[in-house]
Amino acid sequence: MCLRKRFRFCALVIIACAASPAAAQAPAQTPPRPGLAAQGERGGRAPDYPERPPAPPEQVAHGQQIFRSNCSFCHGSDARGGEKGPNLVRDQVVLRDQSGELITPIVQNGIPDQGMPKFALSAADITDIAAWLHNQPLSDRGAPTTLDILVGNARDGEAYFNGAGHCTQCHSTTGDLAGIGGRYEPKTIQNLIVSGGGVGVRRRSRGSAPPVKMPPIRVTVTFPSGQRVQGELDHVSAFIVALREPDGTYRSFARHDSIPKVVVTNPLQWHIDMLPQWRDADIHNLTAYLVTLK
Repeated sequence: MCLRKRFRFCALVIIACAASPAAAQAPAQTPPRPGLAAQGERGGRAPDYPERPPAPPEQVAHGQQIFRSNCSFCHGSDARGGEKGPNLVRDQVVLRDQSGELITPIVQNGIPDQGMPKFALSAADITDIAAWLHNQPLSDRGAPTTLDILVGNARDGEAYFNGAGHCTQCHSTTGDLAGIGGRYEPKTIQNLIVSGGGVGVRRRSRGSAPPVKMPPIRVTVTFPSGQRVQGELDHVSAFIVALREPDGTYRSFARHDSIPKVVVTNPLQWHIDMLPQWRDADIHNLTAYLVTLK
């Protein structure tokens, strides 16, 4: 055997001998930590979610109170999803959040293109909401929320409709809302009140009633040169705005800070703006009243 081959053979023997004890002593695979999300059927490692110490009961109770006053009409009273808002208990942002740091900017800034308004809640209040959300069991993978819809007072709802609610500025019980109680389920009516029929509302009707027709959201894009482009909004973000012109032409433009200027006109904006201000009683009373219009 030549010197080069002998050297190569010895090197392989040394490597094999050194690897064998290491393989025999290799530690067992570390089991997943408790509290991790279950892996999907397609495999792959689920993200490591924070392990949080239990929040004080008074903080959890306060968070539940704030959530139900501001968020339950979209996300359900148990945060497991409504007709408009998604399940928050198993939402990835909520699961990754530690104590409200990921939830706070979403609540305070809103998600306008998805119909979520911004809420004037303090960071402390949102931290309490987060504590309540984190306290919900993950074992229930989104069981549908059961809501008792018709708990309001129809007479008080009529008074609110014609008075403090200013509903008659846009609606009429003999016009666009005529017979609404006979055409749509109470839950659908309540969601229409909250969102005006905006993004995500499934407009279930009774019998052969037609779906609720919603006016389109329009946008005006103005460039530094003075050129203006108008049309029906497709989507808008901090980086791009896209629209469809009246003739059907689809156009999109990059955004750099405030250039070009983008003005969105949403006919349903009043409903979105009112969401943080409505009381539970107002929504329930309005629902009870509108259901009587048959």
